[in-house]
Amino acid sequence: MQRHFLIHKPHGYLSQFIYERKRHKKLLGELYNFPEGTMAIGRLDEDSEGLLLLTTDGMMSEIVRSKTVEKEYYAQVDGIINEAAIEQLKNGVEIGFKGVRYTTKKCEAKIIDQLPESIGEGRRIRDERHGPTSWLSITLTEGKFRQVRKMTAAVGFPTLRLVRIRVGNIHLQNLKAGEILEVESFFK
Repeated sequence: MQRHFLIHKPHGYLSQFIYERKRHKKLLGELYNFPEGTMAIGRLDEDSEGLLLLTTDGMMSEIVRSKTVEKEYYAQVDGIINEAAIEQLKNGVEIGFKGVRYTTKKCEAKIIDQLPESIGEGRRIRDERHGPTSWLSITLTEGKFRQVRKMTAAVGFPTLRLVRIRVGNIHLQNLKAGEILEVESFFK
């Protein structure tokens, strides 16, 4: 029987179970006793947080990582983002990927005025003395290495905090950082 999990990955954890380099890193297996063969579907980098799907089903992993499943992120950026930058993001921006320049696909992007409580406080980024920050929602169907961070930087607003809130029709809901929820299936 295959098993599936939703996790609110906290900041500072790697989206993996084994780390073979010498320096110790926090791994997902430290949060819960997952069954053997559990894998993360996609990844969130160490500095990112939010919804991560885990499964023992390799076929499910392929389905979720397909180019048709949307992934939505909330990004806190340096400065007060404007509509011109949002339009650039929507239409695709040029970023570097594996040493090659790449133009991202069109996506959904919008300014967020009020965050849902489920996002939580997160780690402290900085205080008001260092200038204002703002939040945006960005929804992609692709997922290159550190793509959202590269995209916001390309339009002049570097990402300070990044939270994935949705994968397809699965939402972060009210899971708090570090919480795990076992589910019957990801898609009904």
